[in-house]
Amino acid sequence: MKNIGLLLFLAVSFGLSAQKGSIVGHVENQLHEVLPGANVQLKGTVRGVETNAKGDFVLKGLKAGMYTLQVSFVGHQSVIKQIELKDAEQKEVNVSLKEFVELHEVLVSANAGVKGNEFMPEVNEYTLAAGKKNEWIKLDNLNANLAMNNARQVFSRTPGIQVWESDGSGIQLGVASRGLSPNRSWEFNVRMDGYDITPDPMGYPEAYYSPPMEVVDRIEIIRGASSLQYGPQFGGLMNFVLRKPDKSTKLLVESQNTFGNNNLWSSFNYVGGTLGRLSYTSYYQKRVGNGWRQNSYFNTDHSHAELSYAFTNKLKIGAQATYMYTISQQPGGLTESQFALNAKQSSRERNWFSNPWFIYALTAEYVFNENSKLSLKNFGTIAERSSVGFTKAITEIDANGPRQVDRDYYKTFGSELRYLLNYTTGSWKNTLATGLRYFSGEIDRKQLGIGTSSKDMDFTITGLFTRDLVFHNTNMAAFAETILRPNDKLLFTFGARSEQIETRMEGQYGLSSTGAPIPAVPATRSRSFVLLGAGTEYKISKESKLYSNIAQAYRPVLASDLLPPATTDVIDQNLKDASGYNFDLGYRGNLGNYLTYDVDYFYLDYNNRVGVITKTNEAGTKYQYRTNLGHSVSQGVEAYFEFSPTSAWLKNNRLGNISIFTSLASTRAEYKDFKTTSVVNGQVLEGNLAGKKIENAPSKINRYGITYSKKGLSLTWQMSDVGEAFADASNTVLANAAATTGLIPSYQVQDISGTYRFKKMATLKFGVNNVMDEKYFTRRSGGYPGPGILPADGRTWYLALNLKFIK
Repeated sequence: MKNIGLLLFLAVSFGLSAQKGSIVGHVENQLHEVLPGANVQLKGTVRGVETNAKGDFVLKGLKAGMYTLQVSFVGHQSVIKQIELKDAEQKEVNVSLKEFVELHEVLVSANAGVKGNEFMPEVNEYTLAAGKKNEWIKLDNLNANLAMNNARQVFSRTPGIQVWESDGSGIQLGVASRGLSPNRSWEFNVRMDGYDITPDPMGYPEAYYSPPMEVVDRIEIIRGASSLQYGPQFGGLMNFVLRKPDKSTKLLVESQNTFGNNNLWSSFNYVGGTLGRLSYTSYYQKRVGNGWRQNSYFNTDHSHAELSYAFTNKLKIGAQATYMYTISQQPGGLTESQFALNAKQSSRERNWFSNPWFIYALTAEYVFNENSKLSLKNFGTIAERSSVGFTKAITEIDANGPRQVDRDYYKTFGSELRYLLNYTTGSWKNTLATGLRYFSGEIDRKQLGIGTSSKDMDFTITGLFTRDLVFHNTNMAAFAETILRPNDKLLFTFGARSEQIETRMEGQYGLSSTGAPIPAVPATRSRSFVLLGAGTEYKISKESKLYSNIAQAYRPVLASDLLPPATTDVIDQNLKDASGYNFDLGYRGNLGNYLTYDVDYFYLDYNNRVGVITKTNEAGTKYQYRTNLGHSVSQGVEAYFEFSPTSAWLKNNRLGNISIFTSLASTRAEYKDFKTTSVVNGQVLEGNLAGKKIENAPSKINRYGITYSKKGLSLTWQMSDVGEAFADASNTVLANAAATTGLIPSYQVQDISGTYRFKKMATLKFGVNNVMDEKYFTRRSGGYPGPGILPADGRTWYLALNLKFIK
């Protein structure tokens, strides 16, 4: 009987399978030019494809019924078609997309136009971006040294992004905006494909991991107003969206090998494709080099695998796994005189850093209909951060004695459930995004271990770690944000986010003179709060709009805030959580395909801000003191323009395309009130930081560039012009002996990069970074990986060959 039942089941399944039909089609524009890469989606389902190089597409395995087919392409009006599919039928659909511009502008639109940053749509998957300052950084649009994750080039068109250029290996990304600290991008909520990749967004949000830019499709940035949907961070959201398999390709194999000076070699290898309902992708990157400075050797391995399967037209389930392993030699900081004499030099050859990083994610998406869908992401991290070296002030000579070892172990788990609903209220067409979040993180921090006296990367210690603390952090949140559309031109957004955070600390804070552990006083801290926000957007025309928003923000005291680094810094043990809000008012849009612009005014209010101030003890010795620096305000103007004169003024252009961009930011970031004290000759002197500039906050961050392209060739020149900043909140101008405080001078640095596609499957990439060999630095470090001045790289070059195979 079992065999008969099995045969009947197989027969029925085969019969049902045989009855499934398909939709095949072709997409072109009004000039009958094919549109490869057009998005073809069955609305109300998880099924979708992209057109191939010939503009063709096919959707297989469809049951009989009515379907809504939506076809879209950048710069064109979407087309929606109703299709009735019968059993085993193959329905053929041809689609012609109309450009947004008028007919007399068609010839102009045929030119290349601008290909810079883009703006997010009002609703981006499960994210409401309407009314918010946002950017889409498309990596394919850039000529840049992606093998080395050159952030100066990647964020060249994103106004106000400050880049710390102290890590020439490209392993770690340090960026910020609006007067916030770039330290490992910790003021941003850093994500990859929508889930957390930092050790703990609430307790330790430093981005030790960031994906290789060669595999990133785009970077999504939403400034402070993203706090409602993604967390309370002041800096907003930075989401790395990885390349997904071409839905029209069964197999894509890609290999890119990059060579450069200082023995640089990077090999990036990628495979991906779509087989019916199954999509798959995997990559591996090996990057090794000696670095521009002495003692700057690095060796990194990145790997990633991803599967996605549409079990039905409604349900899609996916899995991702990412692993990184790094070996990085840290050359340490320099004094003022050392930097002036030779910025390449290093007096620290025994300092090493490594951070093995494993991230996993299980995702599910269910589409109920065209107006509602549900997403679930479960994710986690198992990672380490280990350093060994001589970490005293740079003025002290390394006598090759035992080194200091510090090790962190991270273990996290999180889950986010998001629901999106399009609904109507009378004639209003609205959208609602809601979500729930749970996160549990554990940080095991072992510090001040006595290591070996060797020169190699060795984390072995003698005895116990002096400090051995465990931080537990639990975070639960719920949010809701809605877009209300009274008409086609005007919309409003309203949202709220409820957060609950519980932090526990326990363990060993030190060792006694006899070597016995000194237990830390266990501490538990719980807090709950609600963030509110609102925004609006008004469409001046089809291609331009005004936008504005205001949203509250919050920053809990971090684990790293409570512990001094491996230096003479002193930490205020009564640090308070920070709170405040972000406000934006801007105007953005396009003119045809020849001008893109975005200009906005911002205001960031930050209370109980954590920072460092230079103080003087009774002995008259200066030291850095980390504490709440009271109230600060950052405000200014950000502007981005990209203009193509050839697309605007030349018809039937055969000379090639020219695109000129400028990214400008003028920021006034200053403290409003904070009293200070110091002891000089036994006398207590009082002061106030009111009017002082926020540390590491240049008042000017301007970048300019021009791109010339013709056929397979594309060349870009860019210049970064960044104003001066201070390393501490006291605005100390003259550096101390260890060079941890003092002025960070302004600088101008130029880059040239190019791409040449000499065959359909072969591309040559090349460039020179810091063309004029400018000597500059963006950071003075009070501790690891310094202390002291951390120079940026001088002139470097790279050459890459990219080969592809498509089936």
